[in-house]
Amino acid sequence: MDIRIDKVKSSKLPQTDLTKIPFGRVFTDHMFIMEYKDGEWQDARIEGLKTLPMHPANLTLHYGQSIFEGMKASKNEEGIPLLFRADMHAQRMNASAKRMCMPTIDPDLFVEAVRQLVYLEKDWIPSDEGSALYVRPFMFATDEFLGVAPSESYKFIILTLPVAPYYSNPVRLLASTEYIRAAKGGVGEAKTAGNYAASLLASKEARNRGFDQVLWLDGKEFKFVQEVGTMNIFFVIGDSVITPPTDGAILKGITRDSFLKILTDKGYNVEIRPISMDEVLDSYRRGTLKEVFGSGTAAVAVDVKEIGYRDELIKLSPAKDSLAQVLKNEINGLRSGKIEDRYGWVEPVYEVEKV
Repeated sequence: MDIRIDKVKSSKLPQTDLTKIPFGRVFTDHMFIMEYKDGEWQDARIEGLKTLPMHPANLTLHYGQSIFEGMKASKNEEGIPLLFRADMHAQRMNASAKRMCMPTIDPDLFVEAVRQLVYLEKDWIPSDEGSALYVRPFMFATDEFLGVAPSESYKFIILTLPVAPYYSNPVRLLASTEYIRAAKGGVGEAKTAGNYAASLLASKEARNRGFDQVLWLDGKEFKFVQEVGTMNIFFVIGDSVITPPTDGAILKGITRDSFLKILTDKGYNVEIRPISMDEVLDSYRRGTLKEVFGSGTAAVAVDVKEIGYRDELIKLSPAKDSLAQVLKNEINGLRSGKIEDRYGWVEPVYEVEKV
C-alpha cells in the first residue's frame, strides 16, 4: 500500500527546546493514519497532527477496543535515524489485536509506516544521552452504535514524541496485596488500554505512600511476582538472574526479551521461572538478593532501591555499575550505533524513493 504524505507548511520544532521535554506532552508535526472498513485497511497517509472528530456512541468509549505499542527511534553519530526491533513491535501489536478481536496489520506496512514517519520527523530526535523519539502506534474501534460486539471499522494512528529518559533515579515499588493487574486467561498479555486504566487506583495509592510504582502479584494468591506497572522485573539472587515467565498474565516485553539474549550471551545464569515474594524476602534476609531492576521501552532499565510488601520493607543499595546500568548502556549503545549490532535488531532509516 502506498503511503501518501502531506507535509505541514511550518514546523513547531524551532519553538521547541529538545533539552527540556516533559515526557508524553510534546508532539511532532505529523502523524500516520489509516482506516479499516469493508474488511481491509485503506488510505494510508501521513498528515499534520490534528484532533479527531468522534461520535459519542464510538464503541471504544463504551466497550474499550483499544490497543497500542511503544517504540523508540534514535540516531547515530552521522544523524541517521535508527529503529530498534520494529518487527517485534509489529508482531506484538498483532497479538494484542487478535486478543481484543480487532483486525491485524500487515507487519511490513506497520514497519514501513513507522519508517516513513520517523524519517520525516528525524530532526525531532533529541541528541542527549538516553533521549529518543518515542513512537506510539495505536488502534481503536470507530463503529457508532451501542452494543457489545466487535467493531467493523477502526483507525490506526502513529504519533511521535521527543522524550527524555523516563526514570532518572532508582525507584521504590509497593507489592500490591489488594489489587491485581491481570490473571491467566485475561488480557494481561495484550497491550490494551483497559489494563492501564485498571492500574491507576493502585498506582495512585502507592504514590500516596511514597512509592513510585506498583509491583503486581498473581491474582490468585498474591504470592508470585508478575511485573511492574511500567515494566517487566528482574531479580539478581546469588549468581542467577531471575524473571517471571510470560504466562499469559504478563506483557511480553521487547526490552525484557533483549535483556535475556544479552545476559545469556554474556554468560549469566538466567532463570525464567515463577518467583514468590517469600523467596525474595528470604534471599534479602540471607544477603543473597543483590539487585532488582525493571526493563521496558520507556525506562530501558532502572534499579529498584526499595520494595514494600505487607509489613516488610526491602532496602537495596544500587551501585553505579549495577547490572541494570550495564544492560541500559548496552541497549543505548545499540540504539546510538556506538555498539556493534550482533543481533540484527537495529535498522537505519533512509528516505523512501518515490517512483
